Amino acid sequence: MRRFTPAVVLALSLAAAWASTARAADAVTVTDDGEVFTLTNGIVTAKVLKRNGNLGSLVYRGIEMTAGSIQRPSSYWSHNAASDNTTARVTIDPATNGGERAEVSIKGLSNGKPMGAGPGGSAIADIEIRYTLERGLSGLYTYTIWEHKPDYPYTSVGEARFLVKLNDAVFDWMTVDAKRNFQMFSAHDWNYGTVLNMKEVRLLNTGIQKGEVEHKYDYSANQFDTLAWGWSSTGQHVGCWFVNPTTEYLSGGPTKIELSAHRDATFNPDAKDAPAPPCLLNYWRGSHYGGSSIVVPQGEEWTKVVGPFLIYCNGGAASETPEALWKDALARRPVETRAWPYGWVEGVDYPHAAQRSTVSGRLLLSDAQAKGPGLTHLRVGLSHADYTPPANPAGAARGGPPRVVTWQDDAKYYQFWARANADGSFSIPDVRPGTYTLHAIADNVLGEFAQADVTVETGKPLELGSLTWKPVRYGRQLWEIGEPDRTCSEFRGGTDAYSWGMYNKYAAAFPDDVNYTIGTSDPAKDWYLMEVPHWDGKTLQKGGGTDYQGRQTTWTIHFAMPAAVRGKATLRLAFAGAEARSLTVAVNDQDVSRITGLLNTGMIHRDADRSYWQERDVPFDAAMLKKGDNTIKLTVPAGLTTAGVAYDYLRLELDEEAK
Repeated sequence: MRRFTPAVVLALSLAAAWASTARAADAVTVTDDGEVFTLTNGIVTAKVLKRNGNLGSLVYRGIEMTAGSIQRPSSYWSHNAASDNTTARVTIDPATNGGERAEVSIKGLSNGKPMGAGPGGSAIADIEIRYTLERGLSGLYTYTIWEHKPDYPYTSVGEARFLVKLNDAVFDWMTVDAKRNFQMFSAHDWNYGTVLNMKEVRLLNTGIQKGEVEHKYDYSANQFDTLAWGWSSTGQHVGCWFVNPTTEYLSGGPTKIELSAHRDATFNPDAKDAPAPPCLLNYWRGSHYGGSSIVVPQGEEWTKVVGPFLIYCNGGAASETPEALWKDALARRPVETRAWPYGWVEGVDYPHAAQRSTVSGRLLLSDAQAKGPGLTHLRVGLSHADYTPPANPAGAARGGPPRVVTWQDDAKYYQFWARANADGSFSIPDVRPGTYTLHAIADNVLGEFAQADVTVETGKPLELGSLTWKPVRYGRQLWEIGEPDRTCSEFRGGTDAYSWGMYNKYAAAFPDDVNYTIGTSDPAKDWYLMEVPHWDGKTLQKGGGTDYQGRQTTWTIHFAMPAAVRGKATLRLAFAGAEARSLTVAVNDQDVSRITGLLNTGMIHRDADRSYWQERDVPFDAAMLKKGDNTIKLTVPAGLTTAGVAYDYLRLELDEEAK
């Protein structure tokens, strides 16, 4: 007998209730006035512009949800379908299915020319946008299909997302997660705030958050863990939410951080009456926190289907609070996930359930120095093999040659991730046919597990059996600082990482910099979440704000050795984020390494506890260690107070047999 968790039971009950409502609901209709498709089911009415695929209006129970209009839509895919050859058609006609479902498509053909201008620029690809409405559905599905034909020139895709700017007269409460769940400041408060060190940062001088600093990146979220997020109304008791049924079409796997919701940041400090509507964003190719990559050379045929995902509307009764509306949106997620892949998607590269497979197995940790036998917070996934994208034949890529793309920054291909059980067993559902690399990460293991050439066949479950994970070790572990969980949240200030300006608070917290003693210091008190230049009270005026400058910062780790040793020692440094130009490592005041080339992930100035994760190993002659007191010093150079590093984990290992 199959048993369900309480969450699934709740989801199934809600699904049954929604199905009952759907049977009694109005039939879906779609009309065409020549310029606009109108889809309605008696609950939701959506207007889609035929010229580009933008969403011109979304009305829920008589309330306009968006900030725009047919003339000036505020809700759209960042790369729309406008081109010299754009066609609009009905792909699912409700007249043929008894009013159960309608779908419209707007498709633009590139013909080898750039199209789809958005925040990340244009790209050379055919772009199709679809919207789908079903009977009784309290919301609207949308998805986009990209196709680069072999004869199209080289292209790359910049920042790519779906954005809804909501009606400011309706929405005043934003919910990203349990911690970031509150009534927001007004557009007036934003417009009359004081610009600080970045264009997106303002000190609010009026309103319910007077005296607080507002930064849109304070609401960035882990896309894998954020199940439903959105805005609601304390006055009209309605909500608008994004619900991803899966993350297979997003970038960066289970650790990717991206913008999720905020007020629109108007950058002109003199625009005192500018609108600043509530925003909802669903990034599938992000440029933040290490970014992600899509590069397609001439000669390659590439397609990707992003979505469908649900724009979910709820509420309407005076008793429905923002908390209740959010819980209802969260309950919708398992309903959508159980329905994935949606059977109604046709005519694109989208395998249905019968063509997909489940990949399962069990990971066993083999590490004599592990703290325990299990794997904590184990996540297992399938991704495209690591690759180096081709350089642009028209010239060198901005920032130098292309870097190797891993699952952490790949947006070109699909990824399939699942949370594993405490015993290491895992099951990854709904995997498209293909050849993948199997990856695993866990909070108590430094590094990752990887197994290449995992081939998934159409409709055939794949059982991988027991797999042994033997983490890299360079010898006996002497000490560690932190936990290898790919975040800096366990360190001092880590619980406030999603707050503006933690880098400027470092100097007050550690006026003499960090001096950490192995065995007696507490990482939650004595190790800061980021090592940044120490603010010296001087500032450099730049633009409309203030960039704080700091002196060189040196952190010192004190540890005792019972005896002198020989062989090779290795300092292992894992970074949750980095913006420093370099990091110097000294052992007992002798420089042993100057680390350069760390990817600037933008994490520090964008207020997060994780980003693109990096590791650097620093080997040195163990004879440099002495009996008694020893030190390792880590130094970041002087510069902006954001130009530092955020450590995930540090460990010193010793191999006395190595030469």
